[in-house]
This record gives sequence, C-alpha cells and structure tokens, in this order.
Amino acid sequence: MKKGLLLLIVLCIGILVTACSNDSESSESSSDQANFNTEESVEREINDSISEGNDQAVVQEDSDFQEEGAASQEVEIIPSDRKIIYNANLYIEVKDYQQTLNRIQSQVADRGGYIVESNMTGDTENSSTYGHVTVRIPQDQFREFILIVEEGSSNVLESSISGQDVTEEFIDLESRLKSKRVVEERLLSFMEQAEKTEDLLTISADLAKVQGELDEITGRMKYLENRTDLATVTISIQENNVTISGMNDGDLNTWEKTKQQFLKSINFLLSAFSGIFVFIIGNLPLFILLGAIAAIVFFVYRKKMKG
Repeated sequence: MKKGLLLLIVLCIGILVTACSNDSESSESSSDQANFNTEESVEREINDSISEGNDQAVVQEDSDFQEEGAASQEVEIIPSDRKIIYNANLYIEVKDYQQTLNRIQSQVADRGGYIVESNMTGDTENSSTYGHVTVRIPQDQFREFILIVEEGSSNVLESSISGQDVTEEFIDLESRLKSKRVVEERLLSFMEQAEKTEDLLTISADLAKVQGELDEITGRMKYLENRTDLATVTISIQENNVTISGMNDGDLNTWEKTKQQFLKSINFLLSAFSGIFVFIIGNLPLFILLGAIAAIVFFVYRKKMKG
C-alpha cells in the first residue's frame, strides 16, 4: 500500500515537471517569433524609405530646422543690419525746367544711381513746363541728394520720406532657403539610391518642385536687396517764371519793352500803308469809272450854267 502511494506521488511530480518544461519552450518560441516579426517590419520600413524619401525629408527638415530658425532670428536681427526700403516724394518749383533736369541727372550719375522714368508736359498758354522724374539713389546718399534738389529749387511745395522695414521677411527667406537646400540635397541622395523607375519619377517630381521654390525664394531676396540698397525718389517739377506777384520778367525789362513797342508801331504803320495801297490799287477800276461819271456830270452842269 505504501509502495503504491509512493509511486503515485512520483508519477504526479513527473507530470508537473513535464508540463512546466513544455510551457517554457512554448514561451521561448513565441518570443523568438515576435522578435523575428519585428525585424521583418523594420527591414520592410527600410526598404520602403526610398520611395517615401520626400516625405521623410520634409519631416526631418521640420524637426531639424525649427530650432535653427529661431536661433538665426536671435543672432541675425541686429539694428545696424536692418533692411529698410526708403521712398521719397518731392514737389518743387523752379525757374528753368531743363536746367533743373540736367542738374538732377548729373547728381544721379555722380552717386551711382539711375533714372527710372522721366516725362514732361508743356503749357503753351502760360509758357510753363511741368514734369516728374523717378530716380534710384544708393541708400546712404539719398538724403544728401534730396537736400541738394531742395536747395536748387525756388520753392519746395511738398517733401515726404517713408520707410518699410523688411528685415523679418528677409530673415525668414534666408531660413527657408537653407531648409529647401537641405531638402534638395536629400532628394538628390535618395535619387542615387533609388532603383525602381517609379521611385525615380516620384523623386524627380519632388526635386523639380523644391528647385522651383528655391528660384522663387532667391528671386524675392534679390528684389528686396535691390530695393533696400537703392532708395526711390520721385521729383515733380513745376516751372514758374513769376518772381513778383502781378509782374513777370518782361515787365521789369524796360529796354526790351521799348523795343517791343517800337516794333509794334512799325508793324502797325506798315500794315496801315499796306492796307491803303491794297485798297487803292484793288479798287482802281471803280475809281476811274466814278471819275468819268463825275467829269460828265460836271461838264453838263457847266454847259447849262453858261447857256
């Protein structure tokens, strides 16, 4: 009886040991299978990374350059390096329009600027001239240029200067330019690694888009640089010969006035004599006829008086 009980206990212990061993092996097998599946997933993601190059580049770009953009703004925004677009408008009166225009052109050329637009309108009734000139002047010299133009005029009717600060826009463009260039380099790298035609076509399309954006950014930056390096000055010019209210230069020149009156008198006499001569010669046949009639009447009347 005791032997049977002992045998039963040994048998139960053996069954428990066998069950535990099977559970351990099953657990290890499941763990190995999970690890194998994970490796396959990572490998599959690596293989798909080439075809998804553009999306990965954009995501990486956002993560890499957020802090760089902020840092660049903190470093590059310096008061002395601010980019400001200046525009000035002048409205002046002058005695001689052409002389003033020549002086403005000379000043612009001496300062390394250039004339953008120039037009002129003449008023024959009042013998005056009006026009305006738009010039571009280096920013560090345009205030001095304005003072010279004002000093050379007889009267300044209007003068204004305005400025537009584009520093933040320029810094933003620089940051975007750096980011787009990084994306361009990564797309070129993905293109070298790509083996499928579909991948090459996709990456080429994305690369063309990025390069187009690069051209737009660089074009805008060049435009802002030109506008900030050269100020724009628009000058409206009114020719005005009047120096004293109610009198002009002709009224103040007695000799000129005397000559003009003398010539007018001669012209009047010549016109009168010319009119008389034309009247007599032109009506000579009529005068002859009237004279003949008058002579006949006179002779008839005289004959009756004698009779």
